[in-house]
Amino acid sequence: MFQIKEKEKIFVYTGPDGSGRKTISKMVATAFDMETVLSYTTRSPRHYEKDGEDYHFVTEESFKHMQEKQEFLESVEIDGIHYGIREQDIIEAFQNHDLVYLTLNPEGTEKLKKMYGNGVTRIFIYANRDTVIKRHQERQDSEAVIERHMSHYDEIMGYKDSCEHVFENNDSPQTAYQISELIESFLDRNLTVTDY
Repeated sequence: MFQIKEKEKIFVYTGPDGSGRKTISKMVATAFDMETVLSYTTRSPRHYEKDGEDYHFVTEESFKHMQEKQEFLESVEIDGIHYGIREQDIIEAFQNHDLVYLTLNPEGTEKLKKMYGNGVTRIFIYANRDTVIKRHQERQDSEAVIERHMSHYDEIMGYKDSCEHVFENNDSPQTAYQISELIESFLDRNLTVTDY
């Protein structure tokens, strides 16, 4: 398994779908030299998603093939849809960056935390149920998609207390700013001052 070096860090954004995890993670990444690692998924892209930008969208067949070749660091199945993170993608991300971020469900987040311990910082982003439903409607998700996500809402919220940092997202720029300050303090702690 890939070893994380001292100054390298994985930030994982997790929380209910529709809480704004992806939006915030992208905003924060622009303030730092952060590289994202995208998940592979067997589900179809939603109308606002792009392959290679939001996920790597692959067929069931490709996914199974990658699993057989043990390319995934972790993979999960939720509601019959497969998601996975390739170890090679993490290795490549760390070649040019010390900070890497991912957006994962609690199951994937927990697996990475168990593998990398302190190398992983979990950032839980959430909004209340009504806000999440409203955001889903604003991005024109189908009723079936909204229903599927809301059926997991309480279960996902139960993961909140396991995470190192928790932010309620009522205002994305404000939340992104708070998280940027958090990452800034992490970077300050990692700077070593040498006296000559």
